[in-house]
Amino acid sequence: MTQLVGLDVGTTGVKALALSAEGDVLARAEESYDLSTPHPGWAEQDPEDWWRAAQRALAALGGQPTAIGLSGQMHGLVVLDDRDRVLRPAILWNDQRTEAECAEIEERVGLARLIQLTGNRALTGFTAPKLLWLRRHEPETYARIAHVLLPKDYVRLRLTGEYAIDVADASGTLLFDVAGRRWSQEMLEALELNPAWLPRALESPEVSGETSAGIPVAAGAGDQAAAALGVGVDRPGPVSVVLGTSGVVFAALPAFAADPQARVHAFCHAVPGGWHAMGVMLSAAGSLRWLRDALGARSGYDELTAAAEEWPPGTEGLTFLPYLSGERTPHADPRARAAFAGLALHHDRGALVRAVMEGVAYGLRDSLELLRELGVDPRAGHVSGGGARSELWLRILASVLGLPMQRTAADEGSAYGAALLGGVAAGVFRDVHEAVATCVRLLDPVGPDTQWSAAYERGYQRFRLLYPALRPLEDV
Repeated sequence: MTQLVGLDVGTTGVKALALSAEGDVLARAEESYDLSTPHPGWAEQDPEDWWRAAQRALAALGGQPTAIGLSGQMHGLVVLDDRDRVLRPAILWNDQRTEAECAEIEERVGLARLIQLTGNRALTGFTAPKLLWLRRHEPETYARIAHVLLPKDYVRLRLTGEYAIDVADASGTLLFDVAGRRWSQEMLEALELNPAWLPRALESPEVSGETSAGIPVAAGAGDQAAAALGVGVDRPGPVSVVLGTSGVVFAALPAFAADPQARVHAFCHAVPGGWHAMGVMLSAAGSLRWLRDALGARSGYDELTAAAEEWPPGTEGLTFLPYLSGERTPHADPRARAAFAGLALHHDRGALVRAVMEGVAYGLRDSLELLRELGVDPRAGHVSGGGARSELWLRILASVLGLPMQRTAADEGSAYGAALLGGVAAGVFRDVHEAVATCVRLLDPVGPDTQWSAAYERGYQRFRLLYPALRPLEDV
């Protein structure tokens, strides 16, 4: 039996998924591991934890894989010595220690040139600032570096013995010429980094190596690009809308295009010769989880959303700014904070819940509007993530974005897209487009509610006024 395995090396655990050649889920397994925060704002993991979890997850699937595709958390820094020994815990995408190094990069390269070269500005989550931090703060470790990998690529090394990365994940290092789909010599020289440390960069469906059993392993993709394939966003047209702990609006592009202010990310897509742009908000469905916990709601989300349905669109002027963890798109402001504005005595728990759901939808619209400025003409949103289970939230989202929202029959995230890439690598599918067309099945759309549209246009204008009004408070 054909068994296409997707292996997603996430922040909280590894997910393994086995698919048939038709895209049906044959088996799934998950193995968790810990996150270390040795200092405020730091986030680290032991790469060996990823490998042990990956081994357990693959064993739990059973059967013999036809091929394996990889996806995983982006931007994390794994440094190895010349004997492939891990030199220190990996510094993850959500680590915030590199603010000074980001400023140094933008000063060395120049912001406009940096965006030209990499499609992005220097953010604390990216890989390059972590290397500069290591050089400054742990020079003895830095001096022993022989190889630099990202999280899923360390698992690849243990699976195949190969040093490799895909162009989508490499795009998030700030060391990659995204338009040229190769490592950037100019960036490496500007930051005085050794190009010999970097793995070869492959297109996502290329074979990167084989396991000891001869199973081909696809290069794979960073988690967002793989997840987009898993919901059918392999070409311009639909956009991927992720309503998970964080929120993402992701669009495939016909050619490389970067926002001049880098308010959205521009990366290579997991489709050979393709690119994508995406906006990222840090607290999407995570905002509703925060509210549930803050209210002490024991009966779960169903009761909360039922209370929210009692309120009209716009929640009678109550607006929520969802910056509980700072924000990335469109403000790139780690110090931004959340707020409720327009509270009145008659607002109750249901009003707070609805305002949170609407505020998250407005935040996602910020990303969509920036994508439109890059020429994206969206026809539908293919939605995934835990928040997409709420019919009310889908109606709100469809009405705020002005797009029909469609879920997929298999909502399995990045592991699903990784498995499709494995299928292309093994020759089960001719290319990524055939894999998506064969396997991704969409459910009936949830369309915009025309009776809500006017209220949400007014609500979105209120939302956009809030951040600039509150921004000066960060400096007081």
